[in-house]
Amino acid sequence: MTAVQDTTTPVRDTHAPVRDTCAAAPAAASGPAAASRRAEASAPDAASGRAVGSAPAAVPWRAAASERAARLEAALGDPHDPDNPHGHVALLRADEAREAPAATEALLAEAGLGAEFVPYDLGGRLTDLEELARVLRPLFRRDLALGYGFGITSLFAACAVWTAGDEPQRRALAAHLLDGGRVTIVHREVAHANAILRNEVEATPGPEGGWVLNGRKDVVINAHRAEAFVMYARTAREDGPRSHSVLLLGPEPPAASEVRRLGRVEMPGMRGAHFSGLEFHEVAAGPGALVGEVGEGVSLALRSFQISHCLIPGVVLAGVDSVLRQAVRAAVENRSDGLPARRWQKVLAGVFADLLACDSMAVTGLRAMSLLPEDAYLLAAAVKYTMPDLLREDLEELATVLGARGYDRGPLYGGFQKLVRDLPVAGLGHAGTAVCQAILVPQLPALARTAWFRTPEPPAALFRPGAPLPPFDHRRLAHSGTDDLLTATLVGAAGRLAEQRSGWADGSAHAVLAGFAQTFVAELRVLRARCAALGSPAGGSGFDAQACALADRYALVLAAAAVLGTWEGQAGTGSFLEDPAWAVLALSRIARRLGAAVPDLPEGVVGSVLGEVLGRCREGRSLDLYGTALAG
Repeated sequence: MTAVQDTTTPVRDTHAPVRDTCAAAPAAASGPAAASRRAEASAPDAASGRAVGSAPAAVPWRAAASERAARLEAALGDPHDPDNPHGHVALLRADEAREAPAATEALLAEAGLGAEFVPYDLGGRLTDLEELARVLRPLFRRDLALGYGFGITSLFAACAVWTAGDEPQRRALAAHLLDGGRVTIVHREVAHANAILRNEVEATPGPEGGWVLNGRKDVVINAHRAEAFVMYARTAREDGPRSHSVLLLGPEPPAASEVRRLGRVEMPGMRGAHFSGLEFHEVAAGPGALVGEVGEGVSLALRSFQISHCLIPGVVLAGVDSVLRQAVRAAVENRSDGLPARRWQKVLAGVFADLLACDSMAVTGLRAMSLLPEDAYLLAAAVKYTMPDLLREDLEELATVLGARGYDRGPLYGGFQKLVRDLPVAGLGHAGTAVCQAILVPQLPALARTAWFRTPEPPAALFRPGAPLPPFDHRRLAHSGTDDLLTATLVGAAGRLAEQRSGWADGSAHAVLAGFAQTFVAELRVLRARCAALGSPAGGSGFDAQACALADRYALVLAAAAVLGTWEGQAGTGSFLEDPAWAVLALSRIARRLGAAVPDLPEGVVGSVLGEVLGRCREGRSLDLYGTALAG
């Protein structure tokens, strides 16, 4: 890296030695044992004939991840306790002061949370992304800004190095994170952007094969305290897929040159996170700074950003979980029977069904990156494209239940307004949606002509949350897959339900579920005809209003497919998710968003889903696919 000049008041973390209170991190793996862990045996899935990696029986961290999540939940304590230094009152005070909650950051450092972002073969705990999301949900359930500011940004920056870095780069960055250090990401500029994506840094060839950096970024999270930067720098004057390269600056700086840290930028949301600027003027970087190949920056972004496309919605969902819990508390307050007023029952049940649908989509995407990394590209973009709108609509519905309590700043309801402010800054705003739209829209004609109704079904393990997975390998991620996993699942599930429909009474939950499946298959057929006929507008961008509208509908069809796949995957478990009620309610809400005809729901569907959400709130269990125990 380069020496850093701070033009503001010096602010720097002092990283105390990290002691992991959850589990001891393994030593950096090498030799035959590590090679054995990294090797994946390929076996055909019986249902689809598709080859998938088999999960090793003895990856130590697989069994421990849910325990680590439970220990972090317990360590953070009851969020409603006003005296809890990690509770809502303390976090809201820090937010109002625009400061990071120091006590909670110290707790996370003591727990060695940075090891969660380092691959297992480099000494960390990261074996698969589904488990990572579970470990992070206790943190995001309380405060999005804390989740971003303390660590998850380091993962998103490091992903390019895990994906294409050489061994010295990977090991140096891993050691840095395991020691409690931070790394942040310096994005390239995109035309359709928010402040975080504006401006960029240019890298020109320097002496002895190195690089000279010039430019600035005005808004970079943790720029004031990160010791390393992953930069998407422009290395070609002309635009195009080879215009940018990735450079790793740090974590060990040479003595020459300077990076200037600029003043803090106040954001409307995530106020406890620290955003500030960086300025580069004739900054020298050695030849070892280049990650991957020259001109590979856009390709690396498309590959590595799949992780954030699924992981961000998958952890942010925990914040909406908290708001739904608040709404339930408000709705049953002073009710002698413990039931919400009738006018709120459908709202609470419907939002809970939406959360399960969103979680189905996010978890499916996270699991796909271990099971089918070459084909997860479109699914990941669809997750990030669809879920923000669903979650925002849910918050609007819950606001009607909360009423005046939504403006409360106390420990019970104070988190609602904060979450509303934080969501757009957390990558769930307009710019994040546009990025995913730019991925999906150009693919629609090819998908319609070659993939829909032709792709074989993915393995059933894709839809079994918590089931063993092969070790996740960043290097296997691709951005050119031609299969469409979830449309294949939709078609297959609809066919199986149709075969069984004669055995169900008309109007039963199973029969209605089968009808919804056919509705979404019919929508896919319409999409196939309309998308296959798409032409390129003037300029050849493949981007027009009609194509964008079709992308909206396509993403909702994928959400419905994830619900059906997850429901089928719960067969024989005896859990609430085996009941068709939640899937029927979730699909009815997705169908309405498409403008499809929605029949009257069977008697008992809303009541069953409402009973589950009320029961989980009484028992202190999470309102996601896992139903895990919570503190407080």
